[in-house]
Amino acid sequence: MNDMRACPGEGNDSGATPPLIRVWDLPVRLFHWLMAFSFAGAYLTAEADEWRLVHVTLGYTMAALVCFRILWGFFGTDYARFSSFVRAPRVTLAYVRSMFSGRPQHFTGHNPAGAVAIMLILAIAIVLAASGWLLYSKQAGVWMEDAHELIANLILLVVLVHIAGVLVASLMHRENLAKAMITGRKRAESGAPAQGLRAGTALLLLLAILAFWWWQGVYAEAPAGGAAPTAQQHKQNDSDDD
Repeated sequence: MNDMRACPGEGNDSGATPPLIRVWDLPVRLFHWLMAFSFAGAYLTAEADEWRLVHVTLGYTMAALVCFRILWGFFGTDYARFSSFVRAPRVTLAYVRSMFSGRPQHFTGHNPAGAVAIMLILAIAIVLAASGWLLYSKQAGVWMEDAHELIANLILLVVLVHIAGVLVASLMHRENLAKAMITGRKRAESGAPAQGLRAGTALLLLLAILAFWWWQGVYAEAPAGGAAPTAQQHKQNDSDDD
């Protein structure tokens, strides 16, 4: 793939500055920031009973986003596909060695170390969502609560290492990788193709997430016989009990 070769001007003395092109399409960027928001929100609301619905909603959102990213990893644009950034261990080790040498290889898409972090986050997020569903549906014992918390802390550790890696790579490559995930544009090797925006797919993803959040806010945790009781109905029930 195009992004598996080092860019001109990186790790050599040519002094050439590679051009900026759109590498990350809009669905990839939307996934990235929605995933970050959902995980952060779910993690911060995990211990608060009054935020239980928000926690569960964001957990389900993470699961849906992972499913989308897996599909996009096979059918998305060039740099979004797993085939463009999932590499053999020897390639990853060579990249890490180049980082320590002070002359890191530059990749148009995800670098090999970033690819490892991405795959770990996707895999752990699936396990995290599954354990959360087992807890929420009361299909597992108390031990699952501890397992769920452990898995959440594990994914947090991977995320923190990933963020540290992004900062280090940004400094070494003199390229703002976080900004690239906002604008979609990165320095590219000579002849690397720019990616389409894919705004339609991104819009469908966003609308699906917003529709799910609306549905959760209106109908979630409703009793089997109909809509969830209102605050006034709760007050009336309390009065009847007295």
